[in-house]
Amino acid sequence: MSSMSRARVARRIAAGAAYGGGGIGLLGAATVGVVLAELQLAKRQVGHGPSPHPPSADGLYGYAYAGAEEPLRLTMLGDSTAAGQGVHRARQTPGALLASGLAAVAERPVRLRNVALPGAQSDDLDRQVVLAVGDPDGLPEVCVIMVGANDVTHRMPATRSVRHLSAAVRRLRTAGAEVVVGTCPDLGTIEPVQQPLRWIARRASRQLAAAQTIGTVEQGGRAVSLGDLLGPEFEANPRELFGPDNYHPSAEGYATAAMAILPTVCAALGLWPAAEERPDVSRREGFLPVARAAAEAAAEPGTEVTAAMPTGPRGPWALLKRRRRRRVPATDPARDPAAHQAADAAPGSTTDSAAGPARDSSPAGSREPSA
Repeated sequence: MSSMSRARVARRIAAGAAYGGGGIGLLGAATVGVVLAELQLAKRQVGHGPSPHPPSADGLYGYAYAGAEEPLRLTMLGDSTAAGQGVHRARQTPGALLASGLAAVAERPVRLRNVALPGAQSDDLDRQVVLAVGDPDGLPEVCVIMVGANDVTHRMPATRSVRHLSAAVRRLRTAGAEVVVGTCPDLGTIEPVQQPLRWIARRASRQLAAAQTIGTVEQGGRAVSLGDLLGPEFEANPRELFGPDNYHPSAEGYATAAMAILPTVCAALGLWPAAEERPDVSRREGFLPVARAAAEAAAEPGTEVTAAMPTGPRGPWALLKRRRRRRVPATDPARDPAAHQAADAAPGSTTDSAAGPARDSSPAGSREPSA
């Protein structure tokens, strides 16, 4: 499918979400029988390895900077990829990686709260937004949403999926939070999935990711493509980038995603160098109609799309950026900074440079995998 065709499909889905349409799905009726048969085969192969509960990563990061300024507040929303299902330690989750990286860039502590729910579809964002804006510690400065995989696997109409995501972005932006959305991952990279389901899943994932980008940007958020960022790397090295259940990312997979999202989180908060905010022609960055930018982002690894100009004859415009990835430290939360400072003073204690000492946060059980 060409970039222009993808742009038209994405725009049609986003328009249906905005104006109340509900009949535009991700899969044609003629393919449903084949898909269902392939899904039954895939289910027997995917998800039979261990899939632990996501470790709790809530807490303070960059506690070495505590006292200088009030902590920045970061909230994660979405499904199991936002929660970090598939890894065993808090520091391996995307929320912990982003909080540690943000603290290092801002030279300021970051308080992380994760309200994501494994198995969630986009309609659960309504509930999660209520938790985020009602945080007793205060409104988050920035929210990161990672959602969409379960919408595809449960065949939620794309218009409905994007409608819920757009509403969540709008409510968070209206409340005063910056919003970064990691769009739907490429489900065509799950190793045991065979053709034709692999092709259908890939196409559906990309269509939803492009439509999510349009909905996010039109509500004042920023979108980062995750599907094709992880896709080629997952296909080339699935044993390293997928977790033990062959479905959720491994620690290295989450680190790859966090490296792509972190620069956009920093840019949203005004922490990125101003010179890097200008389009770099050598990196094929520039201003495009939002649907065209969304289509290109869905097929490009780690591409960011953000609103840029008022609506014109060809619709809203956006800035397409291909930011350089930033490696992030893997550190655990300091839930009690005073206790960590005392531990630091103890003989033989060791710590990481910008956050608390590495402490395992092993899960207490396991559950069936659900993105």
